[in-house]
Amino acid sequence: MVLLYNLAISAYFLIILIVSAFNKKAKLWVNGRKHWQKRLKEAIDNEQPTAWFHCASLGEFEQGRPLIEDYKAKYPDHQIVVSFFSPSGYEIRKNYQNATCVCYLPLDTKRNAKQFLSIVNPKVAFFIKYEFWFHFLNQLKKNNTPTYLVSAIFRPKQVFFQWYGWWNRKMLYCFEHLFLQNNQSQELLAGIGICNTTVTGDTRFDRVYATSKAAKNIPMLNEFCLNSTIIVAGSTWPRDEELLLEITPLLQQDVKLIIAPHEINSARIDELINRFGLPCARYTNPNQNNLSNARILFIDTIGILASAYGHGHIAYIGGGFGAGIHNTLEPATFGLPIIFGPNYAKFREAKELINLNAAFSINNPKELKEILNLMLDKNIRHKAGDTAKRYVEQNIGATKAILSNL
Repeated sequence: MVLLYNLAISAYFLIILIVSAFNKKAKLWVNGRKHWQKRLKEAIDNEQPTAWFHCASLGEFEQGRPLIEDYKAKYPDHQIVVSFFSPSGYEIRKNYQNATCVCYLPLDTKRNAKQFLSIVNPKVAFFIKYEFWFHFLNQLKKNNTPTYLVSAIFRPKQVFFQWYGWWNRKMLYCFEHLFLQNNQSQELLAGIGICNTTVTGDTRFDRVYATSKAAKNIPMLNEFCLNSTIIVAGSTWPRDEELLLEITPLLQQDVKLIIAPHEINSARIDELINRFGLPCARYTNPNQNNLSNARILFIDTIGILASAYGHGHIAYIGGGFGAGIHNTLEPATFGLPIIFGPNYAKFREAKELINLNAAFSINNPKELKEILNLMLDKNIRHKAGDTAKRYVEQNIGATKAILSNL
């Protein structure tokens, strides 16, 4: 199995290397891992204790961020190393101020794992939510480094719980303790003999709650929103945007739309502006149109989506017609009712918000229009939004629970 795993890792690297010739993200993935040993050695002081936090991408980083920051506050003399697998996480957070070093995780080979851990020499290691890399986990276990899985969630269909998943289960035994989001995960793990677990909840609730308290009041958004009802469409993909094109009649009334695409593509935004056929503005070019007269505002920059939710009244979350929805907790903490597409089954909070009538899943433009018309009623909207906000507030505290259990 180890041989097969090594062959799969090598094949993956070869594919990425080939694709990097014409794909920007793959190129960043490859280039970001060059000379990683030298970069680590230059950044880390071997005389200081180090805590290592590994995140797959940006979403997992934001999930682990409350733990990183509370850990740093509790142990200010410890260095913090944050590693990413994906460029979308590293490129946005490579200058994260609370970390001594932000880096890419080297390819998971036995040699890389030994070298990485020899240089970093972590006193403790945290893997956020998932990412199970055999050689890194195995080497951490051999080094007797306490390793924790944080805000993890497991589902019955995962390979760990299948008859053929015996080798994958070995990786779970490398963790000192697993901090879980829910009771179902704990029951599943107990069924395969893993009992060193504690249900502490999801640190994302702590993160979004803190984000809402630190949200900025942005004058440009104030000018655009005025006294209108604002629909904020966050992290949209082309299929979501095609759906939003169908709600143009609603925007003729005292209703406005903010769109924050998941991937900022200037040509795509230009195309959408032409197709909407309404006065539009870009956040980075506010003089293009009079903001107060514009019906649609495109957020064509990174880092202000949370503040946009703070100016909104209804949220549409992208990704539900693709691999899966994006962050629903962020708009929930601002008290917005939430709408998304049909692919949400892997997201516990989405299912729970739907059960509370604080979120709504739609399959087509007709259903989207029906829910939006319903949410334009202030009483109905406020009731759903207040429920969403209470849901977040009732689930904060995971970070404190994890730190108290370490």
